[in-house]
Amino acid sequence: MDILNTLFQSAPWGPLRIGLHMVFLLAAAFVLKQVLDLRAVVGLKHLAKPRAGFAAAGVLMVLGFAAVLAYQATWQLSGTARPAFIAFMQLHDRRQFNPAHWIERGRILDAAGTVLAESRVVQTDAGATAERYYPFGPDFAHVVGYADPRFGTSGIEAAANIRLNGGKPDSLKDWGELGRQILTQGKRPKGNDLTLTLDAALQRLAVERLGERAGAVVVLRPGDGAVRVLASTPSFDPNRIDADLFLRADPQARLLNRATAGLYPPGSTFKVVLAADALDRGFSGLIECPADGWTTAGHYRKIRDHEYYEARRAGRTWRGHGRIGLTTALVESSNVFFAQLGVYLGHDAFRATTERFLFNSRITIGAGDTRRQFMRTGRIPRIADSDRYGLAQASIGQGKVLATPAQMALIAAAVANDGVAVRPRLVAGEEPAAVGRFMQSATARKLQIMLRQAVAAGTGRGIETPGLAIAGKTGTAENPFGASHSWFLGFAPADRPALAFAVLVEHGGYGSTAAAPIARDLLVLAQERGHLP
Repeated sequence: MDILNTLFQSAPWGPLRIGLHMVFLLAAAFVLKQVLDLRAVVGLKHLAKPRAGFAAAGVLMVLGFAAVLAYQATWQLSGTARPAFIAFMQLHDRRQFNPAHWIERGRILDAAGTVLAESRVVQTDAGATAERYYPFGPDFAHVVGYADPRFGTSGIEAAANIRLNGGKPDSLKDWGELGRQILTQGKRPKGNDLTLTLDAALQRLAVERLGERAGAVVVLRPGDGAVRVLASTPSFDPNRIDADLFLRADPQARLLNRATAGLYPPGSTFKVVLAADALDRGFSGLIECPADGWTTAGHYRKIRDHEYYEARRAGRTWRGHGRIGLTTALVESSNVFFAQLGVYLGHDAFRATTERFLFNSRITIGAGDTRRQFMRTGRIPRIADSDRYGLAQASIGQGKVLATPAQMALIAAAVANDGVAVRPRLVAGEEPAAVGRFMQSATARKLQIMLRQAVAAGTGRGIETPGLAIAGKTGTAENPFGASHSWFLGFAPADRPALAFAVLVEHGGYGSTAAAPIARDLLVLAQERGHLP
């Protein structure tokens, strides 16, 4: 390939190419003449002419072949005026002399104008070429993606490929100008910039606080869905893409965007969903929560509260919560209460609630010209009506319930937005759009108060910070493959929410000790940057 690139960039290639074209045309004309003279050459002129049907079929075949050639010619002669052709040449033609690689793709910027991706002209032995550069390396790799002449595109680079190349489907003038620039090489063609809703400073802090741990952070505005942070670790450096990243088994799963595609048991953060359903249905009762726990049948392990295990480790005896209501249960994160509540509400209610909260779905978060970026919401298979213990486990975010950090952030945002979930969006300027009502307005307002109490006096009190008024829910999700996952979701300020969030730390242990402090640090910086009132 290097030899071919050198040949095609050399001065003699122009005249040689014209000569090769002429030789090809002469050869084609000679073959065509031989075919037309075939009957005379082989002495078959005395035979009867073929039937009209055969002649018509032959004519149709010739016309069809000519149409294919004509269509191919339009791609060769005017393909640079077609967005699809440019994208195809960038992704599938790796030769350095390919003019599609001369395009300086537009920059990708954060909401404040910080450059997240740009093209730089690099001089090589074969000539100048435009290469993509990512100033922050791995920090934005999963959301911004990469644009590589060998490995293609991903993320926003893929979703907004046409715009970044310099054209839009409704802007033929732009594409005509782009084509002229490529063909004449009078000046290097440049694409259009794209501004995202992200805040680079917040994103970098999220990555820094996750550190060497695997996890994800999602921060968005509840009212319009603008995503401020979409971080996933561990990551990869889009400036140094190589085949090993794709071909070898990666125990770190660096290509996985844990924020939008990682499926985890949500643990106690899922109690927000169950509490919303209970409030929507008018539940206001009390449930007995014995210290020794509760189960649906004697042959199943008892579901217990975290205080039971803490007391046992300390050599003490825990007296239990006793008879409590929904507020106390949510603030103290009682597994015993919510397991019984889920069974009391029933299988049909559980299925209807998970459907209303859009589990088992995909939601568009980055709408581009030809592609879209999606977030998965989670996976909750149907629980058999006879499986009461499975329903009890699912009601506390365990068992068969799996969710993505992006989904849990969307749930927190819906509570903050009086029950309405607004589609998370990455591209600035897109119109906000609701994806559904997760709960009644009155229910959301009650949950806002409860989640504020959970931080002020409950399981999240370790991050209570004057001036922030954080509302949230901790989660410690049991994991069959190691230590528990640490969760924290919520919003701030509690009385007029401006940001909602979800933080996941794989194998981080208690949500109050690993995930919650990350959220607090992000909110402190967000307040300094003017995102919070």
